[in-house]
Amino acid sequence: MTSSGTNPDAPGAAGRGGAWEMLLPAASAPTRARGRALQAALRESVRSGRLAPGTRLPSSRELAADLGVSRGLVTEAYEQLTAEGYLRSGRGAGTWVGGAVRAALPRARDLAPRPLDARADFLPGTPDLSLFPRAAWSAAQRRVLAELPHHALGYPDPRGLPRLRTALAELLTRRRGVVADPERVVVVSGVAQAATLLGTVLHARGMRAVGTEDPGSPDHETLYASAGLDAVPLPLDGEGLDTQALRASGVRVVVTTPAHQFPSGIAYSARRRSELLDWAREVDGLVVEDDYDGDFRYDRAPVGALQGLDPERVAYAGSVSKSLAPGLRLGWLLVPESLAEEVVERKRTMDLGNPVVDQALLARFVERGDYDRHLRRCRRAYRERRDTLVAALAEHFPGTRVSGIAAGLHVIAELPPRYGPADRFLARVDAAGIAVRALTSYTRTPPPDDVVRLVLGYAHVPPSRIRSGIRTMATAAAGDV
Repeated sequence: MTSSGTNPDAPGAAGRGGAWEMLLPAASAPTRARGRALQAALRESVRSGRLAPGTRLPSSRELAADLGVSRGLVTEAYEQLTAEGYLRSGRGAGTWVGGAVRAALPRARDLAPRPLDARADFLPGTPDLSLFPRAAWSAAQRRVLAELPHHALGYPDPRGLPRLRTALAELLTRRRGVVADPERVVVVSGVAQAATLLGTVLHARGMRAVGTEDPGSPDHETLYASAGLDAVPLPLDGEGLDTQALRASGVRVVVTTPAHQFPSGIAYSARRRSELLDWAREVDGLVVEDDYDGDFRYDRAPVGALQGLDPERVAYAGSVSKSLAPGLRLGWLLVPESLAEEVVERKRTMDLGNPVVDQALLARFVERGDYDRHLRRCRRAYRERRDTLVAALAEHFPGTRVSGIAAGLHVIAELPPRYGPADRFLARVDAAGIAVRALTSYTRTPPPDDVVRLVLGYAHVPPSRIRSGIRTMATAAAGDV
């Protein structure tokens, strides 16, 4: 269907397209009902938004020819809808959709997590997004767009841009002590995709279960379950994952956070790391290392990655979600040679590779030292906030034991028994507008006692808000709120 006097590509012009298709049934209605049917169809097109405010309609002659009806029928419909306010017209200016009608268009819902409307939010896992280096990132983006050759905008290597894989291999070798061959680095959209890739490949190889830390990240269980692998919870002790329980479980794959265990905050001991690798060699197994915040250690240099001790028995995953921003959806997976080909093929069929411009941008950001500078800035801020939180707990909850190493984005705080029972404490704190989570939220086997153990995130909370939040929490715990 065409309109000879209307350019279908011009802004605000209604030419051939979906809007006029709504009018075709009206044009084929019985003769005596055709006028009413055409008016109703036009009216509904405006109401639904298919004819947006400001859209210019074809002339009555053109639309009549397109629909195969009389011009008088179209003229009458235009006049009626103009009188009702749906259309507007002017001598020599044509007919337009009026602005009085606000179409009830469906709106897309935003299901992304949002900051809580709380007096203080101590939920763990979030970096301070206000520290994102917008100026440096924007400068890198302009340079990348200017330099990127045209051919680079085609489908990328599913492993990732060679430039980024090379930059990441150098970065991870230098900062985390991994054995990083750029040919075995796969760029992924975060640790979640790394887990899904590995889980899918392992399931295809016949694996049906994976060991997970208990307490641990609930995401590990759900991500591997989505690939068809049952999660087997394995207990921890003061040195890390209980390897006796691991051996007894019968699993041949285990997911760990050895540099800074989530949520307990411990670092695996050298002995436990060695035992874990011995187990993997004995059962021809695999250790998946989630190095989610390994760069953030405040009292000494970070413990090196487990992968550096045996790169053929450890798959290593990390991302910029805690260091830059989770919304960037950029991460990496270092895979043993025995899995590399299958993982890359799964990555190819999953999404054909990550966005090229984003990869080139991160590569430049790393190469020029901007990433290291940003990490130093974050470390200073987060260390101050951790110190502020520990001091506030000591002041307002005397006798509180803060456990775990001085690292990461959260602490475990065990309050003295007088603040229990935990249910009453949590209810009072919640009523006071303080968002906080108990350690029992992260375990399948809650402890039998009722001691209050909290997982307190601090990286995203300014020092002043930390102090006021802990003070309010203490007031609520005393029953004064």
